[in-house]
Amino acid sequence: MSIVVVGSINLDIASYGEKLPRPGETVHSERYATGLGGKGANQAAAAARLGNTVAMIGRVGSDAFGEQALAALNGFGVETDGVLRDPDGATGIAIIGVDARGENAISVVAGANMALDETDLARGSGALGRCKVLLTQREIPEPVTLAACRQARAARAIAIHDPAPAPKAGLSDAMLRQFDLLTPNEGECEALTGIRPANRGEAARAADLLIARGARTVVVKMGANGVYAKGPAGEAFVPPFPVRSVDSVGAGDCFNAGLADALARGSALHAALRFAAACGALATTRYGAAASAPARAEVEALLAHG
Repeated sequence: MSIVVVGSINLDIASYGEKLPRPGETVHSERYATGLGGKGANQAAAAARLGNTVAMIGRVGSDAFGEQALAALNGFGVETDGVLRDPDGATGIAIIGVDARGENAISVVAGANMALDETDLARGSGALGRCKVLLTQREIPEPVTLAACRQARAARAIAIHDPAPAPKAGLSDAMLRQFDLLTPNEGECEALTGIRPANRGEAARAADLLIARGARTVVVKMGANGVYAKGPAGEAFVPPFPVRSVDSVGAGDCFNAGLADALARGSALHAALRFAAACGALATTRYGAAASAPARAEVEALLAHG
């Protein structure tokens, strides 16, 4: 198994309209769609669409949304033997609004995702022991994430952590030391360091602060301002790919999936970052979360011409 994702599985309900509502305001949207979501499931689906072997460890409820989410994961080619149908919990959902510029506002009900415990890791221990890359996020209990990281790194896998959604209390130094790569976006960087980076220099300052506290390699995702990374291998910057963005939902997850895919195939960090940036850029050119994940041929075409 090349990639294992331990994380959240949601059913997304997204509306698309001219603008997002302000507090107390009702706006009319043009259409809505339902689909697979949750940062864990998004990353698993995106990595599988790139042609990698991917296993998911998580929970859904014993409800219709859970059936729909599992069917979608299987449709992407994700192995779901490690996903429990929780008889006591509801499947997580995300209610998403997207405006005409592609900006989004999201409300999440975690449901069964927050019931994950180390028995789930025991069920998926075979995959964790064989994986090359582990992907984690912050939509499941933190002790489970840390335990998964310990198991994966004991098997000499690369552990990648997406600190999203950014914790209000930040990340402890002990937590920062657990992962090989930390991949915050601009908002998460601001929550963790007080710096909201919009260029290479600001990203470098934020990365230095996190590295000083124990992070190994920091990858700062700045959307239209590019990607910056710093760690033991040095620093790297990947400029943005010129694409027409319509929906940024899921772009960060596609980036992380691309990063995991490239590293699992043996790419050096700079090449992996460029591949990941192309995945994230392409995800913004279409609507949806998991549904926006690009195929490998599309990524290779953008890399060849971008």
